[in-house]
Formats: sequence, structure tokens, C-alpha cells
Amino acid sequence: MSVRASGIVRWGAAIILCLGAGIAQAQETCAPDRVDLRGDWGQASFSVEIADTVDSRSMGLMHREDLPRGAGMLFVYEHPQRAAFWMKNTLIPLDIIFLDETGVVTSVHSNAIPHDLTPIPGGDRVFAVLEINGGLARRYGIGPGTQMRHEVFSSNASVWPC
Repeated sequence: MSVRASGIVRWGAAIILCLGAGIAQAQETCAPDRVDLRGDWGQASFSVEIADTVDSRSMGLMHREDLPRGAGMLFVYEHPQRAAFWMKNTLIPLDIIFLDETGVVTSVHSNAIPHDLTPIPGGDRVFAVLEINGGLARRYGIGPGTQMRHEVFSSNASVWPC
């Protein structure tokens, strides 16, 4: 191979490496329909529906017969507040993950019982709540201190910014 051909091959390889790095970086950015969680247990992602209005938060995941394993619903409040959930008209067991305004998990309620009207308190400074299939939080290791990345936390100096 000539020196010129060798240089072209190296230049082409450099472009491919740069493009690959750009793709990897693009995959690391936030998406409005995805949350990323990380902790000393590792990392997980869920595709989410956003419930950020009074009506959408009131409806939540009620009346649904199933929820794909990698899916969930992210409830977002206008400001941190006292929040409690119950399972009225909810047909599937859920893990309810409460977060503060920086995107840090403050508490987890595992396997909430379908149709149960008992309030599940999340605390006084809840900014967001993630609901996923019951048992997944324990399976992945999601607990207090776990960090979440999503654009709703970006204006609050998130510990894991977008």
C-alpha cells in the first residue's frame, strides 16, 4: 500500500471513530420520553409517558391491564410538595418511586396492591414520581439515593444533568 493510500485509510478510520463517538454521545442525551436511573447497582432506562397536568396525574395508569417491562409513567409537579398515591382503579402492581427536585430518589414503595385505596406517602418535598412494574425497583436495586436523569430536572441543578 502506498503512503498516500495508507494516509487515506487512517483518515477514513478517524472519521468513523469520530462519527461513532458522536452517535454514542447522542445516545447519552436526554429524551422527553425516557428516564435514565443510575446508582451503585448500575444503570437502567425506561420509556415513559409524562403526567404533568392535574388531569393526567389523576388518571395515571388506571384501567390499564398491562405495562411493558421497560415502560413507566413519570408524574411531574410544578414545585416540590407533599404527595401520596393510591391504587384506585389500577389493575397492575406498581413500584412507586418518589424523587426530589434534583432527580434523587427519596423513597420507593414496592409492589403497590391493585385497587388498594390506602394512601402511599412519598414525603413533603416530592417533585416527581416514577411508576414502573411492581418488583422492578428491587430487581434493579433502585432505592433512596438513586439518581434520575430527565429534562424536567435540568433547571434544578440536577446531580445528573441532561
